[in-house]
Amino acid sequence: MTTLVIRARRAIVNGVEQAVDVVTVDGRITSVGDYGTSIGAVVETAPDEVLLPGLVDTHVHVNDPGRIDWEGFPSATAAAAAGGVTTILDMPLNSIPPTCDLDALEQKRRAAEDSISVDVGFWGGAVPGNLADLEPLHDAGVYGFKCFLLPSGVDEFPGLTEAQLRMALAEIARFDGLLLVHAEDPQLISDAPSSRSYSAFVNSRPPSSEVSAIAQVIQAAEDTGARVHIVHLSSAQSLPLVAAAKARGVRLTVETCPHYLCLTAEDVPDGATQFKCCPPIRDAGNRDALWQGLAEGVIDCVVSDHSPSTAALKRLDTGDFAAAWGGIASLQLGLSVIWTAARPRGIALTDVVRWMAEAPAQLAGVSGKGRIAVGAAADFAAFAPDQPFVVDPARLRHKNPITPYAGLTLSGSVRRTWLAGGASQGRLLNRGMD
Repeated sequence: MTTLVIRARRAIVNGVEQAVDVVTVDGRITSVGDYGTSIGAVVETAPDEVLLPGLVDTHVHVNDPGRIDWEGFPSATAAAAAGGVTTILDMPLNSIPPTCDLDALEQKRRAAEDSISVDVGFWGGAVPGNLADLEPLHDAGVYGFKCFLLPSGVDEFPGLTEAQLRMALAEIARFDGLLLVHAEDPQLISDAPSSRSYSAFVNSRPPSSEVSAIAQVIQAAEDTGARVHIVHLSSAQSLPLVAAAKARGVRLTVETCPHYLCLTAEDVPDGATQFKCCPPIRDAGNRDALWQGLAEGVIDCVVSDHSPSTAALKRLDTGDFAAAWGGIASLQLGLSVIWTAARPRGIALTDVVRWMAEAPAQLAGVSGKGRIAVGAAADFAAFAPDQPFVVDPARLRHKNPITPYAGLTLSGSVRRTWLAGGASQGRLLNRGMD
């Protein structure tokens, strides 16, 4: 029997900050009691630290197997742990093969076993031609399915037409699964010109493309009764549609990402392709409206969309936004990025924890994660909210430490994480696993 007792003057428990003793046995929390009352060997957090539940990031591209020069399970999970994230869910692309059938899922699990520093679960993929694979993947433990409504950027993971989206939703509704949708309307997106101009790239993917695609997804979900989740929402113009759909009972949830809540189009230098992602970072007014959507509960959670690539693919040498890979690597920095942006807005750390730990766990159904409570997983992060640091790419654990946050001073440092009360090796998770 392995016991860990953490004594914290400040801890986020049940949505409030309080002083507690947290007792864990064999990776589970067995008691959350008054500060200073536990007997035996105690690990005490520092006075300037807040004990948080381990964060849950449900949108991570590990790219393993097949593209381990982009990332990989050892480096991705080390970066997660360094950022206070103790559970990740891996996207079905950009690995080769993508996780679109049982054989690919088994290959993914073999790539991850014995090489992970945090717990890892998997999403499946919904692509043209794999309708019959969805229920077997669901039964095998994937947490849901990811699809695109336009080309994904990799040939082995094509997007769905509107008719194929509806067929996938009908099938997923039959076994009460979850479909995650990259919602941009290809009819409203133009080819970005070969250019160092960020504004030219942004203009090629207007807010209307998200509004149109989300309207399509909402209607299909309403017609089929399926549960849907919009990934990486960037356009605040979509929020009224989302709010109205939720109000009339559509089974809809939405996420956004740190880069949309911290960065603005106005601040992106021409040629700075480390800022490229799809959908793109938009203007400051849009960013403010996304924060309002979070505050009002229209947006449910904040996750990284960690999407790394090699420096060559980011075209840092030419600064050509059209040619560069679209993705931002931020798995290690997400908590500090969000806290840095939230704090001046008067947003409490308790809200940040809810958006980055509890809500993603609830979204995916990752049992026992994202909260400090009796019976929950003994996953924690010691976070010093008042300690600033300057982002040095060389100190990041990502395999390719390319980041738009380089040189920025961020508030809040993760000093330590505990997985399952002190385990050094993560577990492979299945949906429904306790």
